[in-house]
Amino acid sequence: MKSHTQLVKHTCTLTRTLLSMSRASAYLDKEVVSVTHDNSCYSIPEDFRSLCKQGRVIDALCTFHLVDNSAIRLDSYSYVSLLQACLEIKSLSHSKLIHAHIILTGFELDGYMETKLVTVYTKCGDLANARRVLNEMIEPNVVSWTALITAYAKRGHSEEALALFGKMQRTGIEPDQFTFATVLSICANLSALKQGKEIHERIIRNGFQSDVFVESSLLDMYAKCGRVMDAHKVFDTMLERDVVAWNAMIAGCARNGQVDEALKIFEKSPERDLVSWNAMIAAYAQNCQFVEAMKLFRLMQLSGMKPDVETLTSVILACANLEDLRDGKVAHENVNRNGFGFDVFVGSALVDMYSKCRSIENAFKVFGEMPKRDVVSWNAMIVGYAQNGCPDESLNLFRIMPERNLVSWNAMIAGYTQNEQFAEAIRIFREMQLTGVKPNADTFASVLTASANLLALRNGKSVHRSIIRKGFESDVFVGSALVDMYAKCGSIEYARNVFDKIPYRDVVSWTVMIVGYAMHGYGEKALQLFNQMIHENTKPDRITFVGVLAACCHAGLVDDGWQFFHSMSRDYNITPSVEHYCCMVDLLGRAGRLDEAHDFVNKMPIGPDASVWGSLLGACRAHNNIELGQFAAERLLGSDLKNAAHYVLLSNIYAAACRWDDATKVRKLMKDRGVKKIPGTSWIEINNEVHAFVVGDKSHPQMHKIYAELEVLFGRMKEEGYVPDTNFVLHDVEEEQKNHIICYHSEKLAIAFGLINTPPTTTIQIVKNLRVCGDCHSAAKFISKLVFREIVVRDANRFHHFKDGQCSCGDYW
Repeated sequence: MKSHTQLVKHTCTLTRTLLSMSRASAYLDKEVVSVTHDNSCYSIPEDFRSLCKQGRVIDALCTFHLVDNSAIRLDSYSYVSLLQACLEIKSLSHSKLIHAHIILTGFELDGYMETKLVTVYTKCGDLANARRVLNEMIEPNVVSWTALITAYAKRGHSEEALALFGKMQRTGIEPDQFTFATVLSICANLSALKQGKEIHERIIRNGFQSDVFVESSLLDMYAKCGRVMDAHKVFDTMLERDVVAWNAMIAGCARNGQVDEALKIFEKSPERDLVSWNAMIAAYAQNCQFVEAMKLFRLMQLSGMKPDVETLTSVILACANLEDLRDGKVAHENVNRNGFGFDVFVGSALVDMYSKCRSIENAFKVFGEMPKRDVVSWNAMIVGYAQNGCPDESLNLFRIMPERNLVSWNAMIAGYTQNEQFAEAIRIFREMQLTGVKPNADTFASVLTASANLLALRNGKSVHRSIIRKGFESDVFVGSALVDMYAKCGSIEYARNVFDKIPYRDVVSWTVMIVGYAMHGYGEKALQLFNQMIHENTKPDRITFVGVLAACCHAGLVDDGWQFFHSMSRDYNITPSVEHYCCMVDLLGRAGRLDEAHDFVNKMPIGPDASVWGSLLGACRAHNNIELGQFAAERLLGSDLKNAAHYVLLSNIYAAACRWDDATKVRKLMKDRGVKKIPGTSWIEINNEVHAFVVGDKSHPQMHKIYAELEVLFGRMKEEGYVPDTNFVLHDVEEEQKNHIICYHSEKLAIAFGLINTPPTTTIQIVKNLRVCGDCHSAAKFISKLVFREIVVRDANRFHHFKDGQCSCGDYW
């Protein structure tokens, strides 16, 4: 400490002395002022040499101050020792002072000292002066060039580093093994395969192809450029393989998804160091094989190898994705025990792990205790709150974070979308646009999802225009989100148009289009698309089959449904989940094959949940099967007590059979259990304003016009043969009152309002929160024919496209 204080004090004195002698230190910013001296050189005191040899670099620099004041000039060894001292403590200011002293005394630099100066400047981060010294060298050598190239690469100037390599070769300097290893590393980080291959050819010409250091860099370059086979060729031809080569090959295979091959190499490796274990554990973690990552970590511990930051980061990642809180806490204890708690990367990983394990309090505790937080840490905490249903806390953090990047904005937009606050997601997106932050594919996918769930077609189209302007239309991720948005907003033709323009379609793209067709009642088109998908060698997943079975369900394709259901496990090794069984029950139930549906439920290898019994109950309501409906309702009401839809379905079954006492009992049970029925509501958007209607609604400002419009429509419809179906009025009232109730269902009110407030030929789009009733379905067909309009109704299950007196569902829904 005393020596360090002396150094600071003497540095100030030395600076003043040098500046008074000449502004030689301006060499670093201006041209050098020439100073002529005689060639005599006096050696410094012997104790200076002793200090340098003992590694007492700070004391040596203090002695340099004393020597300078006595005007004694130094020899080459002394200068090199001083520069080495600066290098060890990475002091750029002292390096500059020593360089200035060399210039002032007129000391003639030799090649070794010039190279030392280049090295010192590069290590201290002063690339400009390092390059200046190199340019002024009479005979620059490969060591100085390599030092400069390495420095540029380490500071992120990879392209300039490669340019320097080219300039070095043009000056006639031949690269050595260290130069080749450096430029190969640059090519690897840039994924510059072409330049990497050219350097490989040069390596062979220069005879370095058998150097283990160069070979390890070569195989690393090929692996990082995605050419694992070429990396293997290099590895297989190596005469000598050190642990670095084995590790590079393990990491290369893992990086390219070849985990099994990485494991084979790992097991064959004659020597395993910590890097070997880390590479293999990371291989499992990065390729979503988290259980295997944890198993290997335990083996590593049994082998006596002590983990480092990289090991524990991979382990924490595995625990996060496994939602394994217990092992995650053990990893956290390991972090603290090994003194890694101050590492910002580990801290961010812990925040993510606790968040995914639904331990948000621990996540925030780690976040709060982090001595240093970067933008990754803040983003991890914001995402954590969103994942745990706390979007307001996410927003509070977002507002106070010191630095935001694109990931921060995406986290907020995705967080609101995941928490079904879709309007807020769109608001944050618009705020992001105003700040000038450019969106990426993740941004567009989230905001399109929000638009889809709000049925905000106008906003979705606006986002689509931005996507085109930003050049993301060909992105498969964005394209799939666009298809989904248009399908959910009722524009299935637009959806197909976008789908056809996606240059490369993955399983998600095909699935969203198939599901879209199913949702709109175009079962045949959905199955045609599925066959096309198989023909183009895209393997379906379990969600694809949910879409295919839904398409069969909505189109009444029972035989096709059975074939696809059996094909899942037989042809694609996909075990049917409860969603697939639910689709089959729905398919059989809609077709009126209730006994077959019931038998299917009884034979399910997994326990039927509420969705399965709900599908069976809905089918019983549609086909007035009271006995089976009661049975299904008993299963539902015994487990899913708060779902009003189940009570209403059973009550409606009794009401349809005129069993009013039983219907009343069910409604009383609802009241006793505190279950409230969701009122049937229809929405329509006109001029960016959403209007809502319920049955018999008289609260709307235009209600007189709406009722008048309906009176005219009913008169014309009856002339065309329309007869109100009062079977859908499930109340014990007189027939005349039933006629009045059925005429003013929410769907009819919304359609009439749309006709009054939109230009002729405009498509009317309605959203209904419940299943559309049979009479409203019939009425919509008549109205579409009379007014020459297309009417699109999205109910709780699907879309209905009414046009020219027909519906896309073919009256099968």
